[in-house]
Amino acid sequence: MAARNPQTIPTMRKVDVVVVGAGAAGLFCAARAGQRGLRVLLLDHAPKLAEKIRISGGGRCNFTNAGTTPAQFISDNPDYCRSALARYTPADFMVLLRQHGIGFHEKHRGQMFCDEGSERIIRMLVDECNAGEVERLQPCRVHSLDRQATGFALATDAGPVHADQVVIATGGLSIPKIGATDFGLRMARQFGMRVVEPRPALVPLVFAAPAWTAYATLAGVSLPARVAAGPGPGPGRGSFDEDLLFTHRGLSGPAALQASSYWRPGQPVEIDLLPGLGLADHLRAAKATPRLQLGTVLHRLLPQRLAAVWLDQHGLDPRRLLADIRDRDLGRLAAGIAEWAPTPEGTEGWRKAEVMAGGVDTRDLDSRTMGSRATPGLHFIGEVVDVTGWLGGYNFQWAWASAAACAGALAAG
Repeated sequence: MAARNPQTIPTMRKVDVVVVGAGAAGLFCAARAGQRGLRVLLLDHAPKLAEKIRISGGGRCNFTNAGTTPAQFISDNPDYCRSALARYTPADFMVLLRQHGIGFHEKHRGQMFCDEGSERIIRMLVDECNAGEVERLQPCRVHSLDRQATGFALATDAGPVHADQVVIATGGLSIPKIGATDFGLRMARQFGMRVVEPRPALVPLVFAAPAWTAYATLAGVSLPARVAAGPGPGPGRGSFDEDLLFTHRGLSGPAALQASSYWRPGQPVEIDLLPGLGLADHLRAAKATPRLQLGTVLHRLLPQRLAAVWLDQHGLDPRRLLADIRDRDLGRLAAGIAEWAPTPEGTEGWRKAEVMAGGVDTRDLDSRTMGSRATPGLHFIGEVVDVTGWLGGYNFQWAWASAAACAGALAAG
């Protein structure tokens, strides 16, 4: 399915379906609709195909998570994703990979990676589109989309297009350098649909310079930690036991990225630097060892640079003998390490965000078809919708599942 130069295309065309956006969700939806016998035109404004797939997982493509359930997704309407996820599962996508002879492996906590890397997944999706005789125009911008008495009129770089149905799969606002736009959100608003305020998600957290000066020296230090954010208990709160990475400006690593999806401006993040240890009891028990120094104990438990900075920031002498410290003071030290609650100044923003949280309000979409309740024939799938997965392949699974639900509901002309 080679992209064609729009200037060579006739000035008027009519199709059953136009899919706008040739990323994961758009490619998969176009392929499945085409294989059902629909005439499908796939448009994308970017010169390169599926850049977000290409860079995912460092080029290795964490294409799904074997443990996917609705619990790993954030939305103002948490139940919305259930239908699509139940009808197209990670196992279904892995069957497709096997049909194409693509090897894959599980790396960590259900994260599934392609043995041959991201380019092989893109090639498979293109092959699937070819099997459905999907026509792709790229780069080709859509300048306007209007509802007509029958279907939709699109003004594009390739000239006017009439489609019985339109699928918006243009993704979110994250990583603008690879072509992210607000097209999908603008189209939703144009047709009277609500939009949940977009925000960067799966993104590093940053702190005000004066409060972070001492910790900035820890850039590159990583350790397992528990990081929580958001009000709770309930679906608005997330807590994650993952690696935490100190940076010059704040916190990154899987634990911070996961928590960022739940964090809101002005709120602290809650961090346990030694989850599951019971540090207070550990310190009290260690007092029985003669001449044991406080710094020595912490250096055994935390990265040495972090232990040194922590003690200095809290005015504690690392040379002090543990036996000379009162139990209640050790308890306060332990509580500080287990209940550290710094307040971020913000995030690294769209430039570093892996996904967009928020998007087209799912209250205005049918969960079985991804179609607009108010505008029949208009559908939204993938990241543009207010469904955001955790780190670890979940967002790709939402792309496949929402695309499959939509493609199965599209009608032939």
